[in-house]
Parts: sequence; C-alpha cells; structure tokens
Amino acid sequence: MLFNSYIYFLIFLPLVLAGHTLLNKIKLFSVARLFLALASLVFYGWWEPRYLILIGASVLFNYAIGVALHSFRTKAILIFGIVANISLLGYYKYADFFIKTGHSLLGKEYTPISIILPLAISFFTFQQIAYLVDSWKGTTKEHNFVNYLLFVTFFPQLIAGPIVHHSEMMPQFASTKNRTFIPKEVGRGLFIFSIGLVKKVIIADTFALFANHGYDNAIALSFFNAWSVSLAYTFQLYFDFSGYTDMAIGSAKMFNITLPFNFNSPYKATNIQDFWKRWHMTLSRWLRDYLYIPLGGNKQGKNRTYINLFATFLLGGLWHGAAWTFIAWGFLHGIATVIHRMWQKSGRKLSVTAGGILTFLFIHFAWVLFRAQTFGKAFYLYKGLLGFNGVTLPLSWKYNLSFLDSVGVSFTNGFEYFGTRGETVPLFLFFAWIIWRKSNSNEIGEKYEPTWGNLLITAFFLAIGLFGMGSITEFLYFTF
Repeated sequence: MLFNSYIYFLIFLPLVLAGHTLLNKIKLFSVARLFLALASLVFYGWWEPRYLILIGASVLFNYAIGVALHSFRTKAILIFGIVANISLLGYYKYADFFIKTGHSLLGKEYTPISIILPLAISFFTFQQIAYLVDSWKGTTKEHNFVNYLLFVTFFPQLIAGPIVHHSEMMPQFASTKNRTFIPKEVGRGLFIFSIGLVKKVIIADTFALFANHGYDNAIALSFFNAWSVSLAYTFQLYFDFSGYTDMAIGSAKMFNITLPFNFNSPYKATNIQDFWKRWHMTLSRWLRDYLYIPLGGNKQGKNRTYINLFATFLLGGLWHGAAWTFIAWGFLHGIATVIHRMWQKSGRKLSVTAGGILTFLFIHFAWVLFRAQTFGKAFYLYKGLLGFNGVTLPLSWKYNLSFLDSVGVSFTNGFEYFGTRGETVPLFLFFAWIIWRKSNSNEIGEKYEPTWGNLLITAFFLAIGLFGMGSITEFLYFTF
C-alpha cells in the first residue's frame, strides 16, 4: 500500500487510527498493539499477499534468535542469526546479479532467474540485524512477541525506513501518554504528512517526467539538455525521498510515535561527510554502528580507517541495488569520503560556499550512476554534461543570442527538456531556492502549533495532494 494513494489516506489510515484509539480508550492496551501490528501486516500484504509468509517467517526466526541471545549471549548464535538474514537478503536481492556476473566472466549465456524482490526486505533485514546485535550486547530489555512484531512491522516505517532501533520504539509503544488520543499531535502529523504528499505527487513526479524521458534518450542529449535531465533527477530524488520521510513521520505522529529524523536538507551539506549526516540518516547510522565500527572504525590507524570508510560505502552502494552502477556509485562516495578525511587531516580548509558547491556538484554527478540502468547510458549523459554532444539552445532564443553561432552553439525547435521558451529554468530556480534557503520539514514540524493558519495550510496541501494522486507512482526507495 502506498502513502500516496486514496486507499491509504481515506480508508486505511483513518480506520486504523480510530481502532487503535478505541482499544486504548477501553484499556485493552495489549490488544491495541496487536491490532496495530496486524494492520501493519495488511498494509504490507496489500502489494503482494504471498510475501506475508516471508516477513512472518523472518520475524519469527529473529525473535527466536533474540530470545536465545538474551538467555545465552554467545557470539555463535549471533553469527548464525546474521548469516541467516544476509542469506535471505542475498537470495532475493542478489542471486540473479551474482550468477549473471559469474556467467559473464566465464563467457556463458545466462537465463535470468525469475525472482520478485520482496517489498522492504532490505529495510526489515537491516532492522532485525541491529536487533540481534543489540540483544547480544544486552541492550534490549524485553522480549514480548507482539511487541517485537509491532517493532518490525509498524507500517509508517516498514517499507522504506527510517531504520529504527528496538530501544527507541518500544518505550514509546508502552508509554501511557502515547496511548491517548492527542488532537495536537494528530494535527501535527497531518501537517507534516501534507507537506510530504505535495513533495511527492506534485514536485517529485513532475521532475520525474523530465528525468525519465531524458535518461531514456541519453545518447542524444546536448550540454544544456543533459544538465536539465540530470538536475531533474537530482531534484526528483530529493523531493521523492523527502516526501516519503515526511509522510512516514507524519503518519507515526498521529499515533503519538516519534520516528527519528531521516532527511535533513542534505543538499545544504558543505562536505561529503556532512551530506551523509543529512541523507538517509538512519541508514548512515546503521552503516556506522553495524559495519564501519565492527570493521575497526578509526581505531586501527590511518590506513585502516581509510579502508574501513571505503568498504562501508562500497557495501552501502551494493545495499541500494544489485547492479554494478550502484557499486560504482558507492565506490565514488567511498573515494570522496577518504579524500575528505585526508583533507581534514591536512589541516586545510575550504570556505563554506566553496565546500557546498563542490559537494553538490559531486553528489549531482554521482546520481547519474545511481539513476542510469547501464554504464552506457551513464556515459552518454556524462558526455552531454561535459559538452561533448554539442551545445544547443531553443530556436526562440536565436534572435538575441545569434552571436553564439560563431562558437559552435546551435539553435533548434527540438529543445525538449528546458522547453521551447525555457519554462523549466524558473522551475529549477524556484525549487533550488526552496532546497537551499527555506526551513525543512523537520524544523517546520517541530514549531507546529494548532492554529487556524496551519489548519488552512494542511487542508490546502492535502487538497492539491489528493488531486495529484490521479496517477499513482511508487517512491524511488521502494525498489531498494
């Protein structure tokens, strides 16, 4: 089930909120948690009911391993649990990729395996691995099965995060205050949700029209067209993931549950380390706590620190998708992070402005690999970005800019991406202003007060968001 669908917002969410509130009001607290967990399974199974068996088996297995770790706390049990989880993820997400790669290296023909990637498997697998490690460390304090089921499946964060810890969720579900219906928090949740809905269905899906058409025709893109297409995807991904995060946090708020921030104006970052403190913040936290630090972190010398950083980002790229383009994207981020660490050690400094520009340009160029389905398409787009496919402007601009003919600039009616009158230039500039100059949803939501003004803003955003739901599109991170 998608947040940006009528069935979710008009039927599922109101019914679940009403049922959960009623059960808590008559003091059936355990039943309320069970109801919320079962509703979350309905939310998950709406897409493909047969994968309820998979997530159910995963929950039962990890709960049993967690109980065993709580009793015995042996590393052998922990390793067994982690290997089992990675094996499950590896089969569904990476089996076809690795077998295909092996056949390619051996020069053999390959018939793809028909494996449908289960929704959210990357997220609930990472979340449960964290639970097992925390159980081994002794930081998980209770082991009630219904509570654990709710921890894994709580629908606002189930599909694409945030990736949460057992210790930050269960106290909230057990809190007496959180069992009551609080109109201000419901209003805050709706307010944040409405912002995310507009980001997704109005902004991100509009940029997607430019990005998708451009990447499908990357071979023919001239300089400005290539920049238009690549920036369209850079903005699409920003508003798509930011919109999803807002809707997740807003949905949880209606149940008095506070999910951790997962998106904090990442394009305002002034270096690559700052970017990863702002983009998919809970994934960055997971990679740091359960990969980078176990590899040795920065405790084993300078060279080992660089290796650990690079390996973490390389595996982070692979986590995003079973393709060499994702691995290359992780490779670039690993190299950039190592260079940044070396730069820090050298004592040199860049101005905030220079750091911000360089960081954004790097992120923007790296997104090309993230989006391109093949290295070939990425190569064609990079050629366009660097001007090797020529420079073309709209024919309507020729009257004022005809002197550019002498330096090889051409003018044509086929200028599809900026528009024949350059309509998308102000579009990019307007949303760039929002990204870099305006407060983000976290800051706005923290300051929310139940005023008539905020009520009108919520109603307006929900109205245009619901109107824009005519064409339902998945969130980009659902494919990871």
